[in-house]
Amino acid sequence: MQAMLMTAIGAPDVLQLQNITEPTITQPTQVKVKLFAAGINPIDTKLRRGGLLSAQPLPAILGCDGAGEIVAIGAAVQGVSVGDAVWFFNGGLGLDAGCYAQYTVLDERWVAAMPKTLSYAEAAAGPLVLITAWGALFDRGGLTAGQTVLIHAGAGGVGHVAIQLAKQQGARVITTVSGAEKAAFARSLGADEVIDYQLEDFAVSVNALTVGKGADLVIDTVGAEVFKQSIAATAHFGRLITLLDPGQLDLSEARLRNLLIGFELMLTPALRNLDTARMLQITMLNQCAKWIDQGKLRIHVSQIFPLAEAAAAHSLIEAGHVSGKLVLDITHA
Repeated sequence: MQAMLMTAIGAPDVLQLQNITEPTITQPTQVKVKLFAAGINPIDTKLRRGGLLSAQPLPAILGCDGAGEIVAIGAAVQGVSVGDAVWFFNGGLGLDAGCYAQYTVLDERWVAAMPKTLSYAEAAAGPLVLITAWGALFDRGGLTAGQTVLIHAGAGGVGHVAIQLAKQQGARVITTVSGAEKAAFARSLGADEVIDYQLEDFAVSVNALTVGKGADLVIDTVGAEVFKQSIAATAHFGRLITLLDPGQLDLSEARLRNLLIGFELMLTPALRNLDTARMLQITMLNQCAKWIDQGKLRIHVSQIFPLAEAAAAHSLIEAGHVSGKLVLDITHA
């Protein structure tokens, strides 16, 4: 089969398309999936530049998100059948082979029935960002109806689904973007207020929009400087959740505000073999699939690349400011 291999640590050109042996089922609970699409996430580019999260030798196959059709099942598989269309988050971190390939093998527990209304490309774009947004908003953030949430980078991969999930919960959503086009996109997703951070101080704007209170919950998807500035935008006794390392910061104001500060890393269950937590992630995907098929949630794919152009896709995502998600089309290697 053809697979895009990470042959070394470095720039996008270390990604090389090669022919390798097709994976086979080795455990009775495994399924073999013919992949039609693979989602591209920032973690892929970070691993390519910084190294895998295990001692697995290179070359390796990146890509955590996949969508495709089950083509074979192990003797003990009961929950799925050959021919089922599935989407999933699995592999690509340096533990198991990822999804930048024509086939993959994984335990049946980690696949979920794909939303019937999505294409394979749209489905492959979904799992990581949906699980991340859900965890940040609800599991870590405790968002409830009537509360105000500030979601940074609302046009991005996590941000654009977080806006929709928050609205589904009945929250008031404020989001930050750059530029009029992304502002219009965020509003189309249901954002109540959109702040162009290039034109205004978002903390000042959030406090103005909340009559000085601040947001009950703030979701930082950007990094240390935005996290630091977000403290002033968070209500007293509120919650500030980040997806990234905030670095060494002065948290005296956060302490005075009695903030709950949390971290959301949806990779943890896979990295630490926390199977119960991984099953909860499947529950999240199943609920999101229902909302997608009901027209209450959508995944925005801004660009699709053939598998052979994975390096170009990595370059684009590293340049920043991508709206929605980028996807690899595995059917056109």
